[in-house]
Amino acid sequence: MQSWADLWRAGELLEAIRRALDRFRSVILETELKPEDIHGYLEELKYSLIEADVAFEVAESLCSLIEDRVIGVKIARLSDRRSLVESALKTSILDILRSVEPEKSFEDIIRESSKPCIALFLGVNGVGKTLTIAKLGWRLKRSGFKVVLACSDTFRAGAIEQLEILSKMVGVDLVKQVYGGDPAAVAYDAVQYAKARGLDIVLIDTAGRMQTKRNLLDEMRKIVRVVNPDVRIFVGDALTGNDIVDQAVEFNKYVGIDGAIVTKMDADVKGGAILNIAYTLRKPIFFIGVGSGIDDLIEYDPVYVASMLGF
Repeated sequence: MQSWADLWRAGELLEAIRRALDRFRSVILETELKPEDIHGYLEELKYSLIEADVAFEVAESLCSLIEDRVIGVKIARLSDRRSLVESALKTSILDILRSVEPEKSFEDIIRESSKPCIALFLGVNGVGKTLTIAKLGWRLKRSGFKVVLACSDTFRAGAIEQLEILSKMVGVDLVKQVYGGDPAAVAYDAVQYAKARGLDIVLIDTAGRMQTKRNLLDEMRKIVRVVNPDVRIFVGDALTGNDIVDQAVEFNKYVGIDGAIVTKMDADVKGGAILNIAYTLRKPIFFIGVGSGIDDLIEYDPVYVASMLGF
């Protein structure tokens, strides 16, 4: 049985890039590379990236970074010729991924916040937001933090029951109301609950019904006004490719985002989503989801993510 890392390496991003690079290598025969030697091949690489769900501006940036690194380079040996572009591409991808490495861990943010730290989670339906919150609650509990979950998604059928089951599974408290209730009131009650019991962190789940965008964004803004969260986390799905950027930009514009979690990175996806959100949002990525198990949430590591892409 293949591991999730093996599935990722079999994804379309790496396959498309390698096809383009095989053709790209054929021009690296000069003693010194010149712009006119490689422009056409960089264009081909750019469109291979786009076909793998890398956003146009991200693909352009990667190709520009590669060009800056290889133009004028003197090549001494065959091995240098064969590895030059792969090395430039890996370094360029790492530059983008490293740009969103958090300066502080999520745990440090909790420790430095006044109690309780309030974390608001944003994202559309279907991205795995509720499960991610439960995973994070489990992770924080094991690290010694006292956690409460707040079900401020009072719209989606089954949302309250889902979070209730997950809270019992991971052994953390839950604050809920009823369907149709005020999401901001649930968040407020959870904060008061945490204060009264000396808890460390409130993790607030929210609705994601983008088909009624105005109502959703108004709800999010009200929650922000009522509880003034310490950190607002966008949860995005690796399977959505370039759509992840539109979602993140929308939430950031209307509510504000302090960081992100990218889910479903264990799936056999094209691979562009995490590059897209790293390049476009320019906010820290705290965690990545690598499976459906309660332990399948790991800290973001740009070198590790690059290795998942095959570099």
